[in-house]
Amino acid sequence: MPSSENLSLPINSLSEVLNSVGAFIYTKDLQGHYTYANKAVLDLFDKKLREVIGFDDSHFFDLTLSKQLSENDQKVMSNNITVENEETNFLKDIQEVRIYKTIKKPLHDDCGNVVGMCGISTDITEEKKLDKKLKEQKQLLDTVLDNVDAYIYMKDSERTFKYVNSKVAELFGNTVKNIVGKKDTEVLPIEVAEHFNLSDQKVFDTNQKQVIEESSEDENGNTNHYISTKIPYYQEGELPALIGFSTNVTELYLLKEEFKKQANTDPLTELYNRRYFTEHAEREFHLAKINLQSMSLISIDIDHFKNINDQFGHPIGDSVLIAVAKCILASVRKNDILARIGGEEFSVLLPNTSLAAAKVIGEKIRLNQSDLLITGQWKGEIKITVSLGISHLKVEDKDFDELFSRADKALYQAKASGRDQVFCAK
Repeated sequence: MPSSENLSLPINSLSEVLNSVGAFIYTKDLQGHYTYANKAVLDLFDKKLREVIGFDDSHFFDLTLSKQLSENDQKVMSNNITVENEETNFLKDIQEVRIYKTIKKPLHDDCGNVVGMCGISTDITEEKKLDKKLKEQKQLLDTVLDNVDAYIYMKDSERTFKYVNSKVAELFGNTVKNIVGKKDTEVLPIEVAEHFNLSDQKVFDTNQKQVIEESSEDENGNTNHYISTKIPYYQEGELPALIGFSTNVTELYLLKEEFKKQANTDPLTELYNRRYFTEHAEREFHLAKINLQSMSLISIDIDHFKNINDQFGHPIGDSVLIAVAKCILASVRKNDILARIGGEEFSVLLPNTSLAAAKVIGEKIRLNQSDLLITGQWKGEIKITVSLGISHLKVEDKDFDELFSRADKALYQAKASGRDQVFCAK
């Protein structure tokens, strides 16, 4: 068996090994003078070996800007310990700051006394610059994503959050740190998580971008509406994921609903207006014709309404219209369509209703109206009556206008016959 002496490397071979290592290797005595430096150190200093051995770091570094270097050397040799950390050093000759990952250990004599130190330093300057640049870019990206008016997040196919911006964390009433790495079911109520997961699955199933409308209730019971864009995202070695961008459009949704309401609603009585009534009635007319169903229509007019306006003024006349509208609405069925057609005239569309049934409803409206006493900030009570005309769908009717025209004629006959009555068209 070969002895340990036979296994040791010759000095020249050891020197070749140390010179081929991609690191700066050196030794120093207790006074900080170099006793060895490999080729990497010599190249760094741009010196010959004889120009390094016996010299201390003040010849090569600006020690006022490289305090860590001398401090770490002293720690190693004074305390007989190994020091491993980063050092920032300023090289005099090239006037450049370099950063090293350094391991320094004490050297001992045969009696165990510290006689110097050895060090291995790896230049990580470019790595640190890249790391700094990446951190700056991340900080910039986070600043942008945290301040954009959208909820931005990333989830994998197992429903684990990989990223959320600060708006998402605020929406969830949590912190970014507590959300990332957790499943949606861990940070959201189950029903909310399941609701959002439905559209998430469309992304994974189709591998295509999805643009959808989503809604959820907040802790106060208010419904929030969102427009969400979700796109598939893949990283090698990672689970399939999606990136979501959700914008709260609740105000826009409510505004849209308000516009829709204004477009379809009479602003005074809050009943449907003539436009909505006509469009809806046209659809119901064609459905009734196709399905061979019955349908009736009631036209209503307030008797002597002009006298009310002349005697009390238009503001009180408006109050009367509102009271009449509420009374009629309370008299019709849930599926009937009531609208203010114009002035003091109202119409009720009665789907799937015979003429006889329509007459019963018409009489109910008339009687309830006769019992109504309207009071307000004026002296006395206003009592009014209404006249009603009813028509019924005929096989020969070509459009809704024919049905409407017959109800209108029946209304005028009711008024001509003394008012406060129901008249059915033939």
